[in-house]
Amino acid sequence: MISLIILLINVILFFLQSLIPRLTWLFILYPPVLLEEPWRIITHMFIHANFSHLFFNMLFLLFFAPTLERMVGKWKFLAIYLSSGIIGGIAQSLVSVSPALGASGALYGVFGALAILNPKMKVIFFPLFIPIPITFAVVIFALFDFILVSTGDAIAYGAHLSGLFAGIIWGIYLSRKRSRINILEYS
Repeated sequence: MISLIILLINVILFFLQSLIPRLTWLFILYPPVLLEEPWRIITHMFIHANFSHLFFNMLFLLFFAPTLERMVGKWKFLAIYLSSGIIGGIAQSLVSVSPALGASGALYGVFGALAILNPKMKVIFFPLFIPIPITFAVVIFALFDFILVSTGDAIAYGAHLSGLFAGIIWGIYLSRKRSRINILEYS
């Protein structure tokens, strides 16, 4: 599964970051140098700031990515993941010149696509440990990010929201495509 390969790449790169600190600065999304070093728009989503950043992103990946990958196939999943991360990175670069790193934009894209393609899916809402529909969880996450976007902290809320938007667009596109195929099969 592509999602598990992505997880493994993130973990390996995290350990390499620990051994070779310069790797972080070579791969991080840093808007002032993005035109000269365009690989950063992809590499930033495979490195993380610290163990807890890696752990929670990879836990999120493990919970949601394999489900989406089974639904849409490995290549469409990879397209959703990478395009959401790239769009999230571009959006973050437009609102901040600060360095950014992590898989959050890509993961929010997975979350958004899954919410559109499987809206009845239940997820555990951690503060209360109760199952809620994924669509409700997406709204909660988006609201928190939208509220916190102007706090000025180091979290890339612009990447989260833009990645989520990209995933939702993917979900709408794929659900319409699926509907057309079903209509043609039953015509």
